[in-house]
Amino acid sequence: MKAWIYSEYGDAGVLRLADDVAVPEVKEDQVLVKVVAAALNPLDYKRRRGFIKLRATDSPLPTVPGYDLGGIVVKVGVQVKKLKVGDEVYGHTCEKAVDSPKQFGSLAEYTAVEEKLLALKPKNLDFTQAASLPQAIETAYEGLQRSGFDAGKSILVLAGAGGVGSLIIQLAKHVFGSSRVAATSSTAKLDLLKILGADLTIDYTKENFEELPEKFNVVYDAVGQYEKAVKEGGNVVSITGSVPPPGFKFTMTSDGAVLDKLNPFPETGKVKPLIDPKGPFPFSKVVEAFTYLEIGRAIGKVVIFPVP
Repeated sequence: MKAWIYSEYGDAGVLRLADDVAVPEVKEDQVLVKVVAAALNPLDYKRRRGFIKLRATDSPLPTVPGYDLGGIVVKVGVQVKKLKVGDEVYGHTCEKAVDSPKQFGSLAEYTAVEEKLLALKPKNLDFTQAASLPQAIETAYEGLQRSGFDAGKSILVLAGAGGVGSLIIQLAKHVFGSSRVAATSSTAKLDLLKILGADLTIDYTKENFEELPEKFNVVYDAVGQYEKAVKEGGNVVSITGSVPPPGFKFTMTSDGAVLDKLNPFPETGKVKPLIDPKGPFPFSKVVEAFTYLEIGRAIGKVVIFPVP
């Protein structure tokens, strides 16, 4: 099969498109998915660059990168009970992407995934939209849950136009029932934050949110700048660096059951996938897609479509 691989750590230039990669074997609890679309995440390039914390737990090289996918089941293991050949699914290839990453990911024609990590694709979403969701929406949802966020509380979302941030805003406002959602972005993205559901938009190029008189019950921090923005007794959620208690840093655990639970929200329009307007990138342009993502200017998710 065709797949993108790298045999050494480095920048996007270490990636190469191969056409002789073996289709992965399907274990008893797995399904083989014909990948239709795959989304890129910062974790993908941090792993490829060989960040020390990730290198310590990494699978052997060469690696087929990629975690998020949307695709069609073409084969099932003997222990698979819910999914069947022909099902349109989406999900994440690893239960614990940091602790136990797989050698073969989603930037390939086919990938083998445990049934428990997948869910049926929301009926109203195409494969590009569905592939954009798994890691970002599971991270957004798990962080909100862990923080004790509920109706009536306020939240500040840092980097609100990003893949995770855009979904935190929508979940907090339209699912959890937040009383007030504030979010940061650059000048050009402020209108987008309002469309997503932000009540207060903060241009980080002109304003220091830490100096605002308003404080928040929860600060969801994707950039490491939470100080002085949280109310006394409030909580800080971080996905980038350690924070003092009661704040916490976490790495999400992938679970198809969570995606099943969340499916009604995209299906009813409460949560809408946000795809970067420069995409989707074709399968042949994975290097360009990674290079763009690594600049840090992406809006929402960078998606690869179609996968041959």
